[in-house]
Amino acid sequence: MKFRVERDALAEAVAWTAKSLPNRPSVPVLAGVMLRVTDGNLQVSGFDYEVSSQVTVEVQGDADGAALVSGRLLAEITKALPGKPVDIAAVGAHLELVCGSARFTLPTMPVEDYPALPEMPESAGTVDAAAFAAAVAQVAVAAGRDETLPMMTGVRLELNGDTLAMLATDRYRLALREMQWRPDDAGVSINALVPARTLHDTAKALGPLGGEVTLALSQGAAGEGMIGFSGGTRRTTSRLLDGANYPPVRSLFPPSHNAEARVSVSTLIEVVKRVALVAERTTPVLLSFSSDGLVVEAGGTEEARASEAMDATFTGDALTVGFNPQYLIDGLANLGAQTAMLAFVDALKPAVISPAGEDGEVIPGYRYLIMPIRVSR
Repeated sequence: MKFRVERDALAEAVAWTAKSLPNRPSVPVLAGVMLRVTDGNLQVSGFDYEVSSQVTVEVQGDADGAALVSGRLLAEITKALPGKPVDIAAVGAHLELVCGSARFTLPTMPVEDYPALPEMPESAGTVDAAAFAAAVAQVAVAAGRDETLPMMTGVRLELNGDTLAMLATDRYRLALREMQWRPDDAGVSINALVPARTLHDTAKALGPLGGEVTLALSQGAAGEGMIGFSGGTRRTTSRLLDGANYPPVRSLFPPSHNAEARVSVSTLIEVVKRVALVAERTTPVLLSFSSDGLVVEAGGTEEARASEAMDATFTGDALTVGFNPQYLIDGLANLGAQTAMLAFVDALKPAVISPAGEDGEVIPGYRYLIMPIRVSR
């Protein structure tokens, strides 16, 4: 194998592929990225039996072939190279990389020991890449991080006709985003539970490319299905999580509310961050709403306290509600709007945060539910 490639294209391809490689692979070859040159195209791919990534780059190919090298090491090297064309050649059990006056020799692993990448499932439809990336970011923030509860670490995709809905929850907050997409089958009705981290990383990488992302799905037995995403020269596949017993979380959204407030998103984020400086890790920030506006308070150890008032338009009976400050900031930061509408039933029931337009009306499509923390005053 021997080829020449532009430095930026190589670095970007290797970085994207290496990002999904396991930190502690079950077998050494899974820590590698496969470089395969065929007819002037370089395929950079990675696979850990759960997630596969592949990107194609145009190169000046002198000799077709394949080599398997450490993904993380190659990513660090290509990122640090000067901005000149890169010459790469497989020589015996090593890979030689030359860029300007920089020269690297890397050991390779046996290509024949590397597992074959899974085939892309059958296409289910397409969605705008940028809109999809923004929507995934809004939802993935609410997914759980606890691997002992794998169902909570996923984002549930609900494909019904031309509506694509995404839900995620860690039991303390819940995010729901609905958007339009273009299904191959207008009568489609499929649910799938996708690992949140994989979905977020993939959408984030495909979004800036523009154009459309193709969603591909194959449904097997519980937990055995696969989902694929492709856009431009990139494609990713991932095994689905077992979502057969995913809770009916939509029912958590209250059908009505007794009070609502409209606040500036950026101002409230800044105020919560400042006030929360005195709060312990498990201590909530208190939001006291009244016709006069909003007061945000927090208390910590050794009598450390903070409070700050800000403008808010509030209707309903005055109430004080406590929230985890980071969960509150996460919800506000992902609204995609300058104004937030907070709807309350009472201080002990879940609150719902929605984006609002300049006229104060709620913008449909995204809702972020957050559980309050009981406080005694």
